[in-house]
Amino acid sequence: MRWLPFFLPTLAIAFDSKTSTLAILLGVAEAAGLSTLVAGRWLDRGRERRVMIIALGVVSAGCLVALIGSVPAFAVTALLIGGGTGYVTVAGHTWISARVPFDRRARFIGVYEMSWASALLIGAPVVAVLISLFGWRGPFIALAGLAALAAASVWTIDEPPPLEVRVPLEGRRPLTRHAWTVIAASASIAMAGLSLIVVAGTWLDDVLGVSTGGIGLVAMAFGAAELTASSSSSAFADRLGKFRTVRVTTATILVGLLVISIAGSSLMVGAIGLLIFFLAFEYSVVTSFSLVSEAMPNARGQTLGLSNAISTVARGIGVTSAGLLYERFEIIGPAALSASAAIAALLLLRAASLSRNE
Repeated sequence: MRWLPFFLPTLAIAFDSKTSTLAILLGVAEAAGLSTLVAGRWLDRGRERRVMIIALGVVSAGCLVALIGSVPAFAVTALLIGGGTGYVTVAGHTWISARVPFDRRARFIGVYEMSWASALLIGAPVVAVLISLFGWRGPFIALAGLAALAAASVWTIDEPPPLEVRVPLEGRRPLTRHAWTVIAASASIAMAGLSLIVVAGTWLDDVLGVSTGGIGLVAMAFGAAELTASSSSSAFADRLGKFRTVRVTTATILVGLLVISIAGSSLMVGAIGLLIFFLAFEYSVVTSFSLVSEAMPNARGQTLGLSNAISTVARGIGVTSAGLLYERFEIIGPAALSASAAIAALLLLRAASLSRNE
């Protein structure tokens, strides 16, 4: 999932398309995450592992569809990978939340979310090498096999028991105002991040003159930054306060966007801005997952499934709009959209912090 935005220029050439077209398809494909709305009851019944195994199989199938080598095939691939990764995320967060107390949960979810950073730190340079050696199909073949291997690994793990016995829910429970506000804040943070990330590779290629191999190295550097942010969330968010740290890092997203906006054609300034942006976004979004997991403790699976669905809509709007805004306004357009989402997240976080005490 992570490597696609960075290598859209390469895939656009392979599919005889435009990067903006592929970016729009990625945005539309985010709608697949809406299906996690129905996952809540399965997850609250303790079926997280089964959900994850099926989702990883869907991801593997999506990678194989891409080998057809057409724009319609890429659209199907994006749908399957987007939907599959959504279920892996929700199932993982629910599994952790059922087994780790809230006062330590940011640590464990932070460790789990290091996978996203590792996808850039380890995966992006490997993808660049695979493309250089085997062409654009190389990464899809490798990842299809790895997803299948991951599904087999999840099948064999020994599960510790949950903290409490989970009683199957009778129907859906109405969410509290606090839960809705936390979900909206997390979705806004996701939109702030994806609105810029989807055009980052294109901007590096078009304006800053970075090659495919260079983009792989830049993505690797961003992965290292994200890994630092995820591990920081894991180490400090519980102690410093989850609401406080999310608000501070979301505000820092705006600093990164400002630097990006004034970068011009300077690779150094642009890289610094992206580094600040990635660090702040990763820390804030990872820690927000812990807030969502406890927004309604008696229906965590339902809350996390709904949160993923709403974040999917927010990301889809951000990604689709970013491609169009980039074509018309270059990087300033997506940066302005990202900044608006970050400001909305700050206001919602403030409201959520107050409503939890009601």
